[in-house]
Amino acid sequence: MKKDIVEKGAILQRDRETYGIAPHIPGGITDTATLRKICDVADKYQLQLKLTSAQRIALFGVKEEDLDMIWAEVAEKPGAAIGLCVRSIKICPGTTHCKRAIQDSVSLGLKIDALYHALFLPNKMKMGVSGCMLSCAEVAVKDIGIMGIPKGWRILVGGNAGARPRLADLLVETTADEAEVLAVIDKIISWYRNSGREVRIGALVEEMGIEQFRVEVLG
Repeated sequence: MKKDIVEKGAILQRDRETYGIAPHIPGGITDTATLRKICDVADKYQLQLKLTSAQRIALFGVKEEDLDMIWAEVAEKPGAAIGLCVRSIKICPGTTHCKRAIQDSVSLGLKIDALYHALFLPNKMKMGVSGCMLSCAEVAVKDIGIMGIPKGWRILVGGNAGARPRLADLLVETTADEAEVLAVIDKIISWYRNSGREVRIGALVEEMGIEQFRVEVLG
């Protein structure tokens, strides 16, 4: 029986014969040359395309025997759409484009993506970065959520939009320093990797309570 091929970023589809793949597009930001390349590959192998909620372009209908050739022709890394790892970082347009944004979510989000995308962890991890409190990147339902506020950034932890939904808890109320945000994220991930637990972070926050979690992670 066929199954997902994690090492090739291939997810078995409903027909139990073909696969879906998703090239990595950090923050959903790309150029026309990359779009043309993906479209050319889709045309050549008769694949369907879908814009995903994780700001990627998924290609569906991939035959197993074509996987290696398609990845070679797309010439992009897999978008960590499967496996126990950090998924693509969801990023809103921020001050780069949005008139309502108050912080540069694109700059911060791309740095986080470059550091952690596809990093192996005890369970999957989703992160989001929003440039304002309207939270278009849905940071309150991410394992780690970063929200732009007038004085800097707010850091949330333990959210989950899955089968057992959970709103994230507030870990850090305000930090004005992007470097400090990155340092806090690093502490969370380092602690989680060494926790010995294979559940999502939200389950640990719920079990420990946010105050104890804060002490354990931030000291």
